Amino acid sequence: MHLLLAAIVGYLIGAIPFSYIIPKAKGIDITKVGSGNVGGTNVLRTLGTIAGGLAMFLDIIKAVAAVLIFKHFGEEPMVMAGAMAVVGHCFSPFLKFKGGKGVAATLGVFFAIFPQAGLFSLGIFIIVVSLTQYVSLSSIISLLAGSIFALVFGKPYWIIFLALCLFSVLRHKENIKRLVEGNERKTDIVGYFLGWMDKPGNSRK
Repeated sequence: MHLLLAAIVGYLIGAIPFSYIIPKAKGIDITKVGSGNVGGTNVLRTLGTIAGGLAMFLDIIKAVAAVLIFKHFGEEPMVMAGAMAVVGHCFSPFLKFKGGKGVAATLGVFFAIFPQAGLFSLGIFIIVVSLTQYVSLSSIISLLAGSIFALVFGKPYWIIFLALCLFSVLRHKENIKRLVEGNERKTDIVGYFLGWMDKPGNSRK
């Protein structure tokens, strides 16, 4: 019963399309601009650092919330809620069962279930995206790294982490094709945030 409840609640929380809502509040349909993807990176490219950062943060937090709601029901309901939050993010009923690619939501699951894996994954993402500026490649490598991290530390749910990673890989199939062809768009995410922090009034104190 707990697993079923976790699946339903996790899916509905994950389905909240923050990366669609934030641009819509500014009169922009994110599905019709940029890459058309309902994700934080597209919001960042379209609306800038504050909107993009908020979208990414909320997409992470909703997955964290879905998992932590079931903290006292055991590990399996937590993992189920997290996995279904990612599914909800990618196939939101509020967007005619369309959505993002699940990277931020999956990272949120990592953070909520095994925080060290989340930190490791985020660290790998920052390193790879700093070196390559390919968000898609960095996302895939970082999620895989988080899955391997959980395996190395003997966590039984590492296989779920890996499944979520592979699910995201499938969602990135067009990006992978462009990477192979050398046509993938670069985005200096680190530069976006460092540039915003360096603006007057946004000093890094």
